[in-house]
Amino acid sequence: MSSNKIALSSVEKQELINLLKARFEKNMDRHNGLEWISVEAKLKNNSEKLWSLNEMEKTGGEPDVIGYEKGTDEYVFFDCSAESPKNRRSICYDQKALDSRKENKPANSAINMATEMGIDILNEEQYRALQLLGKFDTKTSSWIKTPDEIRNHGGAIFADYRYGNIFIYHNGAESYYAARGFRGALSV
Repeated sequence: MSSNKIALSSVEKQELINLLKARFEKNMDRHNGLEWISVEAKLKNNSEKLWSLNEMEKTGGEPDVIGYEKGTDEYVFFDCSAESPKNRRSICYDQKALDSRKENKPANSAINMATEMGIDILNEEQYRALQLLGKFDTKTSSWIKTPDEIRNHGGAIFADYRYGNIFIYHNGAESYYAARGFRGALSV
């Protein structure tokens, strides 16, 4: 997590909670059986996670509750923007990939940004679960957590939704495209 985090003011916290509540109520099919009052209680008791959710929102992720983990008593938020979050695109996969570029370096990497925001990048299983909730990344793609055996060979994987199917594919980790970003997950 970034050491230069700025805490949200009480007004900012309430504005974010109100926005998240409105999104929660608008998209009840994403979280059947869950009640906002329980989610809100968790949020109000966790300023650090609220800060991370605010970062997700500021970068275009439109975070929403997608589930509840009974074992850890945590609500799970995913970026639910229709396309890969707008302010997290044109980035390579990780710091190693960023360092390997000698020219035309992107501004950042997916893993660095996720770490700075205090969130996790979605893995393949999570990405597939997200696609059960709607159609996401129909015009963009999103880096997803890459297994070490792929990353050790210089590659990274990304996903998108085309032709009624989820596609998982590979690219050099140092590549970056205007239509590729990443989606995050956060447990509260």
